[in-house]
Amino acid sequence: MDAQAVIKNLHPLEVKVILSYPQKAELTAEGVEKTLSLKSGNGNQALSWLCAKGVVGETRREKAVYYEITATGLDWKQNGSPEEKIAAFVGRNPGKTLPEIASGLNIDNRDAGRAFGQLSQAGILAMDGEKRVASGDGAKKDGYFAPIKSLLEKGADAASAGNGLVAENALSDAEKAAVKGLSKKRGAGDSPFRTVEKETVFFAFTGEHAALAAALKAAGISGDEAGELTREMLESGSWKGKTFRAYNINVPPARLVIGRTNPYASFLEGVKDKLASLGFEEFDGSLVETEFWNSDALFMPQFHAARDIHDVYHIKDPARAASIEEPHLSNVAAAHENGGNTGSRGWNYAFDRDFTKRLILRSQGTAISARTLPHANIPGKYFGIVRCFRYDKVDATHLSDFYQTEGIVLGEEVNLRTLLGFLKMFAEEVAGAKEVKYVPGYFPFTEPSVEVHIKHPVLGWFEMGGSGIFRPEVTASLGVNVPVAAWGIGIDRMALLALGLSDLRELFSYSLEDVRLRRL
Repeated sequence: MDAQAVIKNLHPLEVKVILSYPQKAELTAEGVEKTLSLKSGNGNQALSWLCAKGVVGETRREKAVYYEITATGLDWKQNGSPEEKIAAFVGRNPGKTLPEIASGLNIDNRDAGRAFGQLSQAGILAMDGEKRVASGDGAKKDGYFAPIKSLLEKGADAASAGNGLVAENALSDAEKAAVKGLSKKRGAGDSPFRTVEKETVFFAFTGEHAALAAALKAAGISGDEAGELTREMLESGSWKGKTFRAYNINVPPARLVIGRTNPYASFLEGVKDKLASLGFEEFDGSLVETEFWNSDALFMPQFHAARDIHDVYHIKDPARAASIEEPHLSNVAAAHENGGNTGSRGWNYAFDRDFTKRLILRSQGTAISARTLPHANIPGKYFGIVRCFRYDKVDATHLSDFYQTEGIVLGEEVNLRTLLGFLKMFAEEVAGAKEVKYVPGYFPFTEPSVEVHIKHPVLGWFEMGGSGIFRPEVTASLGVNVPVAAWGIGIDRMALLALGLSDLRELFSYSLEDVRLRRL
């Protein structure tokens, strides 16, 4: 390595790292930022650049788990958890039912049910044959609540200190056992803690460190040199006495790229044109939706695990809609409670008419299909390309903000064969898939239900979307008495195959220089 040639191309951040550490130092991005008082992200930049120049090399990686307290956790610390409140309430008011407890504490029935489940499993509360709640083994309370209180204290202290993270290896065995049930990686808004997995990359200098450090000192380069001469420096005279970085005239200029239509936007317009040419009418709706249209109208039970397949974002203010349209509210409530006029037995629980008004960001395009049903023409065909939101871990095939193509077909002659025909069109003609398979699926609002899977040359098999025939509990409650075929397909995933990409994040690149999109 030619030390003189290398130092000419070093950024001030790189210079400071070389001059601030000895040859045998072990470096991490976080440690560099702390030692050199750098901004967040600067440490990673400096080490990445040095690694590319061969000045440092990666030595190892360590993974660690941390827990971060959420707004829910801070509320628990200040006001008590639902479990604490319920245990104390039952102690004062034995013999109450769960709805009476929820009403007395002014908490959702769903939260009360979850809290009771935890307390019942721990042996702190019990329920008799008449569904009345009483205290169980009181001796178990301290062993249950003490680790939770300790966790909340540590989480709040970490948040106050600015870091916000509590390391798993800093917890006691009891705290580790307790936090497993209190923390989520996804959908952590209603949990007191969020699980954070961090990987630390360690670097070490190569054998050229001493030569580079000596060359920098000999050249009088400290890393504090000014990078540009500004108007303010000229006006104030502050440029006098400053040392400036040398210009590198060998650096190539930035390539100018003319504007053009985004390839993904063009793909979406092509899908719209194809469906419109087949006689479909386009629908759309608000990004903010109620639990009623997003889930309840689709026969997803309010207090059942089936609701957990959709991790939603809640609206803080206003938290609830003023009202839900009638007679849809009463019809859907009856379908959940006893089947109503749908011929079903329903889910057999007391439908919460307040919970159903809760406002969320739309988690599925099927919410617009539900809104369309009461006003749809029969026969009729409708579609939409709609934006949806779910709390999800972002990777090559998952985004927390994504698009679905949603559609319904209504008519006396509509059946599963009709649906499979449309799925075949999407998979082969729109996505351009060469290998397609259809597998049985489960959705609370369709029966039968079908998932369509396509094979990507790099990512392999993945689900393109779900579909099925709407259940009578959905259609009859909204005034429709003919079969309805419905689908909700991840159009982002179809675009991967159609555009020859292998990562959903590439679809939303804002860089015109992105070579992956430049070729499209």
